[in-house]
Amino acid sequence: MELITRDELRADIDAGKAIVVDALGGSYYAQQHLPGAIALTEDQVDARAAALLPDKGAAIVVYCSNPSCGNSQAVAARLERRGYTAVRKYREGIQDWVEAGLPVEAGVSA
Repeated sequence: MELITRDELRADIDAGKAIVVDALGGSYYAQQHLPGAIALTEDQVDARAAALLPDKGAAIVVYCSNPSCGNSQAVAARLERRGYTAVRKYREGIQDWVEAGLPVEAGVSA
């Protein structure tokens, strides 16, 4: 599993080069998530990945709360098993993003 740094991720988000996946979902996602992130938890991957992520070659970055959270690894691994070829993990998670003073969004996705 390839990792991505905060600076790399920020550049990719700013350039529109990556689809960002929040592996926490639910109330955590509603409270705050990275800009443009879509919520997708491990138990939703099989049912929702094809609709949310139709391009299996797209650059996808999965994150959760911090390095001790296993959600991003679980979602990323499941996506890879489903044939996604460019999945990376932002291991430091939203805690690192917020502590760096970077912008977040709130609310649920459409």
